Amino acid sequence: MTCRSDCAACCIAPSITSLGKPAGKACLHLDEDLCCRLFGLPERPACCAGLRPAEDMCGTSRDAAIAWLEALETATAPAIRP
Repeated sequence: MTCRSDCAACCIAPSITSLGKPAGKACLHLDEDLCCRLFGLPERPACCAGLRPAEDMCGTSRDAAIAWLEALETATAPAIRP
């Protein structure tokens, strides 16, 4: 599977700790065409370079991908202690 154009769900929905990127915010390395400016460069974080599009994650639309990634982010977020 290849990435769909105009998506970038994986660069928006999840947090990217190594970049200090919070969940739900666009990565600072996304350009105006929703393409990664670090793609293929050694500076690209390992968590991004290792991520591959898959049917379960990407679904049939950008909205489906964002919803799936938001659910994963919520399910894996550390518990907040009072």
